[in-house]
Amino acid sequence: MAKQTKSAEPELTIEEKLRALYSLQLVDSDIDKIRTLRGELPLEVQDLEDDVAGLETRIGNLKAELAELEKSMAGKNNEITNSQALIKKYEEQQNNVRNNREFDSLSKEIEFQTLEIELCNKKIREFTVQISEKKEVMAEAQNALDERTRDLDGKKSELDDITRDTQKEEEQLDMKSAELQTRIEERLLTAYKRIRSNARNGLAVVSVQRDACGGCFNQIPPQRQLDIRSRKKIIVCEYCGRILVDDEIVKEQ
Repeated sequence: MAKQTKSAEPELTIEEKLRALYSLQLVDSDIDKIRTLRGELPLEVQDLEDDVAGLETRIGNLKAELAELEKSMAGKNNEITNSQALIKKYEEQQNNVRNNREFDSLSKEIEFQTLEIELCNKKIREFTVQISEKKEVMAEAQNALDERTRDLDGKKSELDDITRDTQKEEEQLDMKSAELQTRIEERLLTAYKRIRSNARNGLAVVSVQRDACGGCFNQIPPQRQLDIRSRKKIIVCEYCGRILVDDEIVKEQ
């Protein structure tokens, strides 16, 4: 429906197209200035958010590993308690044995439980070392998380302040840019956007300044300058490809 409305409108003259293009360039340049003011802040905020999320996941995993180690240690302590109870039981039974074979059998059970206690103590020592190491790693990760969180809060606050100050202006400029784009034929608008995306400073439409292109500053021959001032056709710089307009169009803006 929008295309039908646009095609029904009378086609702009070359001069009107040039004015519309230059007006669009001025608006888009103003939008660029606002976004430049924000600079790399949005990317920095995103990177910090990713860092914080990664550290939170790491700390969560370390906590789970610590809980598992502590559970395993508690299990070994329970095994020691059980083995000690069995040793006490077997020692009491030795006092009531009827022969050497029963005594030797109980002695082997006591020896086995003693070995079990030694193995459990060895495991507990290993768990203690692992717990200590993981707590150290977790403390470092927590310090890094606290630091990243402070940085993130600061960057977010800075970005919010800039956005708050410029949001209304940017929205108005975006609306104006969109309105101007509806007045420009699709082929020309596509070319404008392509030139803008390739230009380091975002300038697709520039004026002639001191007989030179206002974008790349290469000299423009006198005859070509006359053609630009005549506004009979769209002329681009033969060096940088930017669309050229004369000073009078610039002064009228």
